[in-house]
Amino acid sequence: MSLRLGLPVAAVVLVADQNVKWWMLNGLRLPEVGQIPLFEAGPFGLDLTMVWNRGVTFGLLSGEGTWNHVLLALMAVAIAAFLIRWMARAENRLTAVALGAVVGGAIGNVIDRIRFGAVVDFVDAHAWGWHWYVFNIADAAIVCGVIALVADALFRPKAGPKEGS
Repeated sequence: MSLRLGLPVAAVVLVADQNVKWWMLNGLRLPEVGQIPLFEAGPFGLDLTMVWNRGVTFGLLSGEGTWNHVLLALMAVAIAAFLIRWMARAENRLTAVALGAVVGGAIGNVIDRIRFGAVVDFVDAHAWGWHWYVFNIADAAIVCGVIALVADALFRPKAGPKEGS
């Protein structure tokens, strides 16, 4: 049951991620434009800003060589395979959905690494002059999935003793 729930979530995240990235690259032509302000509300703002992320989260392990993006893509594929195995054994719906979000996001970013040698990032949120790291739909799905997994681990009611024990 958990794969029947988690895999469709992964597919939705993957399709949404790749379609939005396609639109950023080909529809809006964000690499040529560079930045599109979306809104400013007092100290808060949101822009579309083109960034090619050659590393992992927050630009860690970034590098220019071919082997760098191939190694990072292989690492992400291995992690996705581990997460799918975990998803198959998920104890509840929240875990299956959260793992689906993480897997879909990871695969979306792997596709970018294989196609472009870097991940397409474009969401630029900022407040009081401070900019968060530029991210994409896949990154957001990964972060939300991990938060849900941590919350589930911390706050799920513990099973009581079984009857007859």
